[in-house]
Amino acid sequence: MSAAPYGGADPGLYGPGSVTWQCHGDPVMWIAGVRALYLQALHPRAVRGVMENSDFERDAWGRLLRTADFVGTLTYGTTEAAERAGARVRALHRRLSATDPETGERFPVDDPELLLWVHCAQIDSFLHVLRRSGAPLTPAQADRYVDENRVNARLVGLDPAGVPADAAALAAYFEEVRPRLAAGADAHAVDDFLRAPPVHPLLVPGRNLLWRPLAGLAYDLLPGWAHGLYGRTAPPPPVVTRRLRLTGRLLRSIPAGLRWQLPPGHILKAMRRLGPGSRPSAYTLRTSAAILDRPGRARHDNGGGFKTWRSPD
Repeated sequence: MSAAPYGGADPGLYGPGSVTWQCHGDPVMWIAGVRALYLQALHPRAVRGVMENSDFERDAWGRLLRTADFVGTLTYGTTEAAERAGARVRALHRRLSATDPETGERFPVDDPELLLWVHCAQIDSFLHVLRRSGAPLTPAQADRYVDENRVNARLVGLDPAGVPADAAALAAYFEEVRPRLAAGADAHAVDDFLRAPPVHPLLVPGRNLLWRPLAGLAYDLLPGWAHGLYGRTAPPPPVVTRRLRLTGRLLRSIPAGLRWQLPPGHILKAMRRLGPGSRPSAYTLRTSAAILDRPGRARHDNGGGFKTWRSPD
């Protein structure tokens, strides 16, 4: 996107004209991030790489916040900041290896197969939760979101040509990789942490009141085959969708200016850089739906309503 509309300021790798820019400021992204952790943990090598190279049980909060910071930098930061963040991640991953829990083989953490799994699990979770929560993404905008985030894939070390470029390709990837997934000891350790993360005793009531319902909702939003691997069922999909939409409405009722004050404040920094017209909102995408979609598709899409939204199960 040209920088001219913003007085020469750098709009970054995505810019306000992208679906990604408009969607990543939605508060349901935090639920999507937890769903992504659940999903990513089902790849035995990927989760072993995390467990062996970080103190997950002590620093899981930090990992989640660092991931959010990385996504925020890539989405709303300058081009230089995004490229620099990607270079740091690639340099870190190049130094790390782990042991296959089944074979004992050592493998590099930056194995393209593992990087692709982590990327696809993240993008699938972001897109799934956004659409299912009622964000008005049309099919063409969903495809555009998947395609745009091949930029993200490049920054972590993947060749964008080998990364799914639309929602159908993303679904096909999951069909192909599913036989290699399992819920081993590491996945169950992630599950245990997300269900009841350790906190100071005085904070336990707050954890049980606020965190556990959100983490439970993130788990329920996984596809049915993932529930089967974890060995825990979930409520019927229509029930989960209603809960997500209610939660989304509650979260979105918190003034955006207040939500965006939380560190590190990527969105507010971007708006100061580019001006108030860069304010992100998934609901501004409605105006461009007829342009992005093929003729007739936008008219028939109801913004992700359950009756027309298709589950990947």
